[in-house]
Order: sequence, then C-alpha cells, then structure tokens
Amino acid sequence: MSRRALPRFLAITGTTASGKTDLSVALAAVLPVEIVSMDSRQVYRGMDIGTDKVDAAGRAAVPHHGLDLVAPDERYSAGRFARDARRWIEEIRGRGALPLLVGGTGFFLRAIMEPIFREPPLDPERLEALRSWLSAQEPDELARWVSALDPARARLAIDGGPQRMGRTLEVVLLSGVPLSRWHREAPPDGAGVPGVVVVLDLPREEMDRRIDDRVTRMVERGLVDEVRGLLAEGYRDDDPGMSGTGYREITSHLRGESTLDEAMERIRSNTRRYARRQLTWFRHQLPAGAVHVDATLPIEAQVAAVLDAVWGAEESTP
Repeated sequence: MSRRALPRFLAITGTTASGKTDLSVALAAVLPVEIVSMDSRQVYRGMDIGTDKVDAAGRAAVPHHGLDLVAPDERYSAGRFARDARRWIEEIRGRGALPLLVGGTGFFLRAIMEPIFREPPLDPERLEALRSWLSAQEPDELARWVSALDPARARLAIDGGPQRMGRTLEVVLLSGVPLSRWHREAPPDGAGVPGVVVVLDLPREEMDRRIDDRVTRMVERGLVDEVRGLLAEGYRDDDPGMSGTGYREITSHLRGESTLDEAMERIRSNTRRYARRQLTWFRHQLPAGAVHVDATLPIEAQVAAVLDAVWGAEESTP
C-alpha cells in the first residue's frame, strides 16, 4: 500500500456501545494503523474500567495515542486535543501508517476537521485560584453567573454541567471577553485536517441493550473498586474526570446514598441519555460525506465497508 493511497486519517465514531473498539481491532489486522483515542474520558489516568479503555494487550498489539494524558482533577479541552491530534497524525503518517481515530466525542472530531478558536492565554495562578473557588459553588450558582456573564452561551454551558459552566466562567472572568465571542471572532487554532469519517449506526433498542450489558460487565470487572481507589487518592466527584457517567453514580453509592443496583440503573439511564445526545450531534454536525455502516452487521462486513470508504477516498493534502 502506498502512502498516497491512504487518507490523512480514518475516524471510526458512533454512540456508546456501538462497537467502535471491536471494529478498530479488526481494521488493525488488515491496515497499517496506529490508533488515536477520540474519547474525552479516556484521557484520564486511573480511569480504565468506567471509560472502557483498551487493555494492556490491545495497546501492545497496536500503538495507541490519547490515553492516560492527565489526572482526573485536570481539564482537557477539545482545543488541546486538536493540537495533540494534529501532531500525532503527522507523526503516524511519517512512520508510514494510517492514523485511526476511534471514539464517540463529536467535539473532538470536529476540532480536528474544523479547528475551534485559538484559546486565550490565562494567567496560571489566577486560573488555579478561580478553579478552586468555582469547585466550591453549587450548580445553580454557577448557572446564575453564566447567565449573567455569557448569556449567548448560557444554555449550552448549563446543559453541559459544572465542567462546561466552569470553563465558560474561567474565560470571561480572566480574559474579559465572553467565550461565545471568542468562538465567533477569534482566529482558528491551526488548519483543519481532512479525513474519512465512518459512523456506526445501531437501532435504539440494540443500543440500549448493549449499554445495559456494558454497565453490568464494568461492575463485574471492578468499577466499584476503581472508584473507591480514586476517592482514596483524594479525587472528588466534582473533578473533571470524576464527574463522568459511571463515576459519580458509584461515588454516590460508596457514600451510602444508594444501593449498588440503584447506582447501576442510574448509570444505564444516564448512559442511554448521553447516547441519545450523541445521536442528535451525529445527525446535525457530521462532515459531508461521512460513511454510515450498520453496526449489527458481522464484523467482516463492517471491515469491508470501511475499506471501500478508505480506498475510495482521495488524499487532500500530499
């Protein structure tokens, strides 16, 4: 295979539990790939079971990038991912391999193909002090501040929870300019990278069934002990990583606020709700030309469909 026969990158995306990892492993058997995790939760160290991170054997078989980058109490933005991913893509291509981006975080994918604004520089000491204050505020108080200081972004920020509201407030308070204005007016943070995007489609009933099974497997593999260990290390449920689905519900259980069965049912419900938000994003935000593949097909048929998309693509940039 010649390098020019390959696209700049191949992305495999889809909802939670759509089979992205299984398809990526199958593709690695027939294409020279290195995998870039496109998952906003798998960047956190020590959070393996609840994020369904690829295991050590999988990493040994195929080089992986984008895993275990930050501690659970750190933030990792789409802009930072795009900068890192552009570097990984060029390094992988330089080794003669195809960058295979795998994950369901749509904002990460868009940040690569259509870069967001260049983030304003924020004073590190003031930022740390502000984050400490924000972490002590109740969500309703954060929502009140966001609505007052960046009304154009308020609904999006509030829907995104404390982490997104915190980011919105950090920018406006430390830069003096609302985040919504930065998005509108600031120059992009680098050039967009074209690639082939494949979306795995699942009927909702099958998606829900797989999510239910996945939560059961995570608990059987030790999710409760994983969360207990993170709490013992001093991480809190309002830290950026710990606020994710699975971790906050198990934290509540460990505090005695729910039984394990109740926590598992909440994880299932919240994961299904998140998957529906992913579906909405995919309907409206995917790039033109994205290839849809039926995720209920045998894995061999899925691989064949992806290969058709790869070989039919023309590399936009030499």
